[in-house]
Amino acid sequence: MKLEPSFEVFEAAWARGENQVLHARLAADLDTPVSLMLKLGEARSDTFMLESVTGGEIRGRYSIVGMKPDLIWRCRGEASEINREARFDAQAFHPLEGHPLDTLRALIAESRIALPEGLPAISAGLFGYLGYDMIRLVEHLPGVNPDPLGLPDAVLMRPSVVAVLDGVKGEVTVVAPAWAASGLSARAAYAQAAERVMDALRDLDRAPAAASRDLGGAALVGEPRSNFTHEGYKAAVEKAKEYIRAGDIFQVVPSQRWALDFPLPPFALYRSLRRTNPSPFMFFFNFGGFQVVGASPEILVRLRDGQVTVRPIAGTRKRGATPEEDKALEQDLLADRKELAEHLMLLDLGRNDVGRVAKVGTVRPTEQFIIERYSHVMHIVSNVVGDIREGEDALSALLAGLPAGTVSGAPKVRAMQIIDELEPEKRGVYGGGVGYFAANGEMDFCIALRTAVLKDEQLYIQAGGGVVYDSDPEAEYQETVNKSNALRRAAEDAGLFTRRGN
Repeated sequence: MKLEPSFEVFEAAWARGENQVLHARLAADLDTPVSLMLKLGEARSDTFMLESVTGGEIRGRYSIVGMKPDLIWRCRGEASEINREARFDAQAFHPLEGHPLDTLRALIAESRIALPEGLPAISAGLFGYLGYDMIRLVEHLPGVNPDPLGLPDAVLMRPSVVAVLDGVKGEVTVVAPAWAASGLSARAAYAQAAERVMDALRDLDRAPAAASRDLGGAALVGEPRSNFTHEGYKAAVEKAKEYIRAGDIFQVVPSQRWALDFPLPPFALYRSLRRTNPSPFMFFFNFGGFQVVGASPEILVRLRDGQVTVRPIAGTRKRGATPEEDKALEQDLLADRKELAEHLMLLDLGRNDVGRVAKVGTVRPTEQFIIERYSHVMHIVSNVVGDIREGEDALSALLAGLPAGTVSGAPKVRAMQIIDELEPEKRGVYGGGVGYFAANGEMDFCIALRTAVLKDEQLYIQAGGGVVYDSDPEAEYQETVNKSNALRRAAEDAGLFTRRGN
């Protein structure tokens, strides 16, 4: 099995102070993303998994499993901290001086690597989430609501081992970064990275452990409990409409959160969700004290080859039972003036977001009002791009779009102020972004929609809906319930994955 690069090539680059990756490939045409996770990480603390399905049926080329982070960065309010001993001591966090966004920007720069040709961007970098409330570091918003979950506003981990499954070639590439700032000699750094690669390859060459195939005992999922009463949510919608009539905003997106008992292993929920609701952005993060699981349909912001992309989604119909019914529902959606008006509002907001970090004259829609089909629903989708301006970077591009208009409203800042007034609790992960800052400078985050947080055997699901001047409060309440159903169904079906491994 060939380990690349050779020590001689590695040593020369190390002498120049360059971060590097060691990697090796293994045939994996019998593996799936789930089997990779079970063999390598068994979904334990500080592991994560990313995969993608477009159109509800076309699997993305690459899926990854990351593990054994050498550092973890996290933020709470206006303070950030870092654990550079994460592989050996999960509690060894130390406070960082300076503004959290400055410390994050420095960490992104520290984690840059010129990846070898043939390795995708997701082979190394920083992976995790920036929650909805991170925008408070940029925009002036009122005091934070009560926070019963008590999670960090953001967590990013830097894995020391990443396994990249290439579904086209039927092979897995195991990647281990080596950081020049470690102070190690070239020989020691090469040996340690090589050991991590070889350990992972040995794990991949075995069947999943019996404990992994039997993820736990079956159990009933509890009844969901909302942080709103039914009438309370409808009253919030009415209050939102008052602000719209007064001219404060055009649209706002209030949400409600449900909690339910969930005594099953968190990875069982992910396995159920990926089966029942395949989506373009599927993810499982185990942060130790809590887990984040989701199947999001929507890009938050992407930076690739110097181009910033947002892809607003607004306007929904269910899929038809026949091709004829499906086409009729598409035509009905594209004839719905209210849905079209809401989408146009969010398309304009997307243009503004990209324009904040793009070169003048480069912001343009590449797709407008197209229909995109998923497993259960179809959406109206547009795509906006712009060339990133000199002096801007991946973090500023992400913050320009955080939070998306689809989870806040328009104008965005005033809508967020009203959300703080209407909602009883801090949002946390919901409405923020989940994704990565790649080692090669790229960035890709999805919106934390259809996303669950698991903590202390409780499952938290949150969903919202866009309120406009003529919204019906009962219909808005039901829309949030409908949007939460994908995760509720996945939770109910998760017991299937506690009794068998396939």
